[in-house]
Amino acid sequence: MMVRNFKNIGVTLITKMIKARFLNPPKKEARSRRRPGRFPWPLLPVMALACLLLLAILSAPGGAAGPNLFDLVVEHQLKNGLKVLLLKEPRAPIISLQVWYRVGSRNEELGKTGISHLTEHLMFKGTEKYGPKDFSRLVQKAGGNDNAFTSRNYTAYFENGPKTELPRWLEMEADRMRNLKVSQEDFDTEKKVVLEERRLRTEDDPVNFLMEEVMATTFKAHPYQWPVIGWFHDIETISRDEFLQYYRRYYSPNNCTVVVVGDIDPQETLKQIEATFGALPAGPPPPPVTALEPRQWGERRVVVHREAQLPFLIMAYHTPNWRDPDAYPLEMLARVLSQGRSSRLYHNLVYKEKLALDAGADYNFDSTDPSVFTLYGQPLPGKTVPQLEAALEGEVKRLQTELVGEKELQKAKNQTVASFYMRLDSLFYRGMLLGRLETVAKWTLIKEFVPKILQVTREDVRRVARKYLVANNRNVGILSPIKTDKPKMERFSPGGQIN
Repeated sequence: MMVRNFKNIGVTLITKMIKARFLNPPKKEARSRRRPGRFPWPLLPVMALACLLLLAILSAPGGAAGPNLFDLVVEHQLKNGLKVLLLKEPRAPIISLQVWYRVGSRNEELGKTGISHLTEHLMFKGTEKYGPKDFSRLVQKAGGNDNAFTSRNYTAYFENGPKTELPRWLEMEADRMRNLKVSQEDFDTEKKVVLEERRLRTEDDPVNFLMEEVMATTFKAHPYQWPVIGWFHDIETISRDEFLQYYRRYYSPNNCTVVVVGDIDPQETLKQIEATFGALPAGPPPPPVTALEPRQWGERRVVVHREAQLPFLIMAYHTPNWRDPDAYPLEMLARVLSQGRSSRLYHNLVYKEKLALDAGADYNFDSTDPSVFTLYGQPLPGKTVPQLEAALEGEVKRLQTELVGEKELQKAKNQTVASFYMRLDSLFYRGMLLGRLETVAKWTLIKEFVPKILQVTREDVRRVARKYLVANNRNVGILSPIKTDKPKMERFSPGGQIN
């Protein structure tokens, strides 16, 4: 019943949006300077396609066309343990190839933090067959693009481009899975690159530095306590032999998922993957991460004194991940608080009370292990952290005592579902969903996401606010500025993933 109601609402909203944007274009004088928040007219063709896609999805029988898209996924496992996920999309002769390894900073140990991200960098140093710069050069020469990223839970590599290049890219990825060659000189050079990246992203960014301290305070026993990029001294002291041991331990077919989305013949693609990755031997099972964070019994606080223009506040609460049914109400709680300018935190703290430059909430739904629900904000000049903290606590208290309005919750659901479906227009995003969820959980969670979001009630939202957003479960981080004339990057980006 809820899916049907959402379908009707969605069709009505999108029909109105298409009429407003296409049948009533703005006057010429309004186009010369785009005001903040105004519709980006150069993106009309893209938005038109996305709107029509969502309209088709919501108009389908039972509103189930979204999950039906992923019913087309071909799932297979090779004899060496490699997992394969294929999704055909023939509308253009392009593909997205993604190789996901189940290794991230959670697989590290103290003294060697950052080795997962360092390994990602070193994976571009070449093999016996392909030299240090050959990999990206060959991809770009064919009109494609490639890159990689590391998180707490995974490391992934991808190539996007013409479908004719898929056989070569598969062969190249299989080659560097087991045949990487890194000289001592290349290893030392890349360590310097990573250390400079850490200086830029963390040492010289007071807000990201604060977030590191908050996570280190929040987690005592679990490896989520250290940053993905690693601690500075650990990166400095990692040896080439330690890197090679780490690479051989985790970069094997039985610890990997290969995803291909695009204009493919799944059976033919499966044969190509078998011919490349299938020849590689399975490795020993990587050691499991057995650490479990104990229950927190009282509030923890950390204050960071760094050169900065303005203070910053972060409040992190321990919460479950996708394995727990509470994950979906927590996702809705974050959306009610922080999704768009009409959300509670922006409307009340930024617009109405003029207390903060920015305020938001973030929830890690699809982490491998339980993570955190985060509230954050930056006070306006002349306002204080205690004022902002009291305001954030007031918004939490309101959620714990009053039920979210019917329309407010429905709006949050509409935003969540519309955003989910519109992003599916990207082949790369479809592959990201499949690879990420298969690595941290199971890819079929994609099919469950929208139905379970639509099932969340007002009582569910209040219940999880009462259960998790409590003082004894809270970790507070405060950036206390040391005045400086130097400009600083002070924009908080929630999440834990770096390239």
